[in-house]
Amino acid sequence: MPPLDPGPFFDVLAERGTPTLVRLGRALDIAPNGPTTYGIEGLAELVARAAGWLDALGVERGDRVAVVKPNHWDHVLLACAAARIGAVPALLSDRLPAETLQLLLKRLDAPALVTTADTLASADAAGTDLSAFTRRTLTLDGPARGAVPLEDVRGHRPPPPRRRPDGAPLAVMHTSGTTGLPKLVAHTSETLIHRIAAAEARRLPLVSPRGDDTVVQATSYAHGRALTWTVSVLWLAPREAVILDSYDPRRAEPVLRAHPPTVVEAAPAAFVRWQSLAASPDHPFRDVRLYVNTFDAVHPPTVRAFLGATRRRLPLWVQVWGQSETGPLTFRCLTRRSVRAVGRRHPTTRDLGRPVPGKTRLRVVDPQTLRPVGRGRPGLVLARTRTLCAGYIGETERLRAKVTDGWFATGDLGIRTRSGRLLLLDREVDTVRDGSCVEIEDVIHDRLPEVVEAVVLGRASGRPLPVLVTRDGTLDRAAWRRAMADLPPLAEPVLVPDGRLPLTATGKVRRQELRDRLLDGAEPYGTGHWT
Repeated sequence: MPPLDPGPFFDVLAERGTPTLVRLGRALDIAPNGPTTYGIEGLAELVARAAGWLDALGVERGDRVAVVKPNHWDHVLLACAAARIGAVPALLSDRLPAETLQLLLKRLDAPALVTTADTLASADAAGTDLSAFTRRTLTLDGPARGAVPLEDVRGHRPPPPRRRPDGAPLAVMHTSGTTGLPKLVAHTSETLIHRIAAAEARRLPLVSPRGDDTVVQATSYAHGRALTWTVSVLWLAPREAVILDSYDPRRAEPVLRAHPPTVVEAAPAAFVRWQSLAASPDHPFRDVRLYVNTFDAVHPPTVRAFLGATRRRLPLWVQVWGQSETGPLTFRCLTRRSVRAVGRRHPTTRDLGRPVPGKTRLRVVDPQTLRPVGRGRPGLVLARTRTLCAGYIGETERLRAKVTDGWFATGDLGIRTRSGRLLLLDREVDTVRDGSCVEIEDVIHDRLPEVVEAVVLGRASGRPLPVLVTRDGTLDRAAWRRAMADLPPLAEPVLVPDGRLPLTATGKVRRQELRDRLLDGAEPYGTGHWT
């Protein structure tokens, strides 16, 4: 098993002579005057310096260190720095509402908070003092009331790396929070590194980075995927790793053109935002051999657009389904043929493929009795995996309530086909009667290209409500009726201006917040018991 411990990870890479160059879309928040290109030795030095800052701040072995800052890869570097001195990083997105951050920090009870003065000021303007739930606060971008500025801890000599038992807490990250308050998920070195990252760090045909690859990542770096991606991809030593902090195509395009990718992994929201780039005559995706999407299912037109954009003869799209609590559970390889539109109904990407071989087992059960249902029948999806998290911080009973005889309730509804594939229907709380919100949303995107985002909100009484964002803010109602003619009856769609949907850090819609805004407290059709 490769030595993947995140604390000394960059030191080990440097000792191996790993030649990868890391390119950044902008300078790091922990080195705002630093370069946008790093070699591995430079990153090892930066992580060691950051470990010295935390040590000077008084962080001790076993302490939790909350990191709340704008999205960038230094979320991961700070996590490595904390792990290097035996502390436990807890990564939080600054895009969470201030009151949510306050509650999560209270649950964490972290002795130290690493943040920015701007983040503190934004929360203060919303009536929340983020530093109230920690003993020491370090600001990266200048002084703030009650905080230690970075200048005061620079130059502190870091202690030597401290190892921890594999079963001890390694890192805490939060779930997306689409259905309510995010949960704080704790993972150990055993689950997050030795069982998830190490599996991906083994070189596999077609789907692993190669020495001549330029690998692009665009995600929320506060989530667990960022840490496992960093460890596994850099261990495989591609030629370049290009890291983007924003999904905005205007910011991504110059970087992608300067460093044309051969492998792209991104959140579905990033692919959606970049679809216009893929359609341009001189786009930067011409040499991509592999696309990977995580966090959520992606709509078929998006997959079709990017697979059609590359000049490679047989490009692949790998769709991975999993959760913060479990890591990857299923995967499916999509090709141009598998997403080709034939007739009126689309080839859905809610077919999530098969469980990860040798790692995961799935079961579909009746949500009321938890008894297995037959193949081809819908039910609650349970997973049995050795990568299950250690628990939820501040909610000690919650994980126990979601696990029965070793089977974890994902909260998703699905169908196992006769061949063993998983068809995703919905989150249980978001479902609709006799249908699937996810599939309806796929159909909307497939038949109405002017729709940028479609969200279908189910309710216990009344027709499901479609919420749409279109490219120009308008909708041809006659075209809408024609497109929806063979679907279950829907309410008249509500148009929302671009940029006004409530989104998570990964770009997913906060459905519960949207329900509260548009459905005036109407009860959902699902129970929400398994969220």
